[in-house]
Amino acid sequence: MTYCVGLKLNEGIVLLSDTRTNAGVDNVSRYRKMFTWEVPGDRAIALMTSGNLSITQGVIARLERTIEQAEINGDKDAETILNAESMFRVAQLVGAEMRLMQDTHRASLEQSGAAADASIIVAGQRKGGDPRLYLLYAAGNFIEATEDTCYLQIGEHKYGKPILDRVVTPETPIAEALKAAFVSMDSTIRSNLSVGMPLDLAVIRSGGLAFDVLRRIEPDDEGFLDISRKWSEALREAFHALPEVSR
Repeated sequence: MTYCVGLKLNEGIVLLSDTRTNAGVDNVSRYRKMFTWEVPGDRAIALMTSGNLSITQGVIARLERTIEQAEINGDKDAETILNAESMFRVAQLVGAEMRLMQDTHRASLEQSGAAADASIIVAGQRKGGDPRLYLLYAAGNFIEATEDTCYLQIGEHKYGKPILDRVVTPETPIAEALKAAFVSMDSTIRSNLSVGMPLDLAVIRSGGLAFDVLRRIEPDDEGFLDISRKWSEALREAFHALPEVSR
């Protein structure tokens, strides 16, 4: 399992993903779930993946191969996520690769007893466009984050959702959104063993057309640990301060 969350704010986009995968209690591995591409001054794109690892790795590999072939052949007319006319078109290209992988492998995966479903969050901004955040389903169709629902989650999302519902709006500053994303991830890690460190963090500021933050958060990261400790302490204090229930 995994947990990835993306927040679309007026100031930009915040993305956070874990790296744990498991196929049973005795088969736990670590795989990157966040993949990024950047053409400074033109676009910054990030994908976060959840679900069947062979499907999502296949989608990423095909996107990379299309970019490499266009560069090798010098084919400026070959459409890739690095030259697509809009982020909407980027989401369509990723969705097309998802459909192809699903059509190719779903029957054989399900016949062998493996789940074939996967989902991908597509985020980014290109020159001349606004920051966009999409959630792609296994069928390749997708939805977009809006003013009413400014965050999207994939994977084991239920434990990290309450804090986002309570504190995140489009007007939330990136500094506050980072805290909310960290608390959301910490709550999920504490409640589900299939989600775990290290984490990958990305921030795209509106109009920046590049990654303002792109880093790995290791288990001993003091910033993350400090938020985890202080959030736990604040919850305990708030709980004890609640009024007695009348009987």
